[in-house]
Amino acid sequence: MTTLRQLLVFDRFSRPFSSALRRIIPLAVALLFISLPSFGNADQLFDKVYPLPAGGNFQLDNINGSVQVDGWDRDEVEVSAVKTSQNSAADLDQVQIDVQSLPGQIAVRTLYPTSAGNGVTVEYHVHVPQRVLLEAIKTVNGSVSVRGVRGGGDLRSVNGDVKVTDSAGRFNAKTTNGNLTLQLRHITNGAPMHIETVNGSVVLTLPSDTRANLNVQNMNGDFSSELPVTAATAPSTLGAFRARLGAGGGEISLRTINGAIHLVRERPGA
Repeated sequence: MTTLRQLLVFDRFSRPFSSALRRIIPLAVALLFISLPSFGNADQLFDKVYPLPAGGNFQLDNINGSVQVDGWDRDEVEVSAVKTSQNSAADLDQVQIDVQSLPGQIAVRTLYPTSAGNGVTVEYHVHVPQRVLLEAIKTVNGSVSVRGVRGGGDLRSVNGDVKVTDSAGRFNAKTTNGNLTLQLRHITNGAPMHIETVNGSVVLTLPSDTRANLNVQNMNGDFSSELPVTAATAPSTLGAFRARLGAGGGEISLRTINGAIHLVRERPGA
């Protein structure tokens, strides 16, 4: 049986050890956290403004990350981008944003190091003059969104949606895995428009008085139209047919393999 004297002796010798332990443990924990690598996201901001008159030409080439383009009432382009690293902050400096600014033309490129897969994504939000030609807006992994632009352009992704709202002009929109949604206030005759995906749906909103020749193909999906469509050919076994909107006009190609195609009548004020 433990006596009171033995307990007192044990307590006298254990107290200094406990006090020392209480001082050592927090220090050890702190050193442990300092020495551990950081696995959190790291961000880096790019934000610059360049002159571009109305009617100018704008291009943007991205790889990993979405692109949003908004029209505004200024004769300049604002390029805002956020670089995010899933691994190390040091990886951010390996990805460069290159901007070539020439009279009437601006081209933006995302430059990755030769060793692929460093875990950096770049998300763009760009403001351009409302009247502009978007000669090429491209990304591989991410969506492309355009709003409030009059002029048209070429919009492309591989793995992501492409969306155009509150805009006018003739746009090409292509992706492989994603949906295509275009709301156009007005289109004019001109070069053929190609609106094409493989795995996704196509929704095209047009004014009720639109005149166009349609080249439609959807193998595994439905076709519907709120606009009066006059079929020029019967659907083939591949789901392809030609038709007219109104009296016909500039060609619009609508294609998907796995998805539906819908033509929607514009609702003024919507």
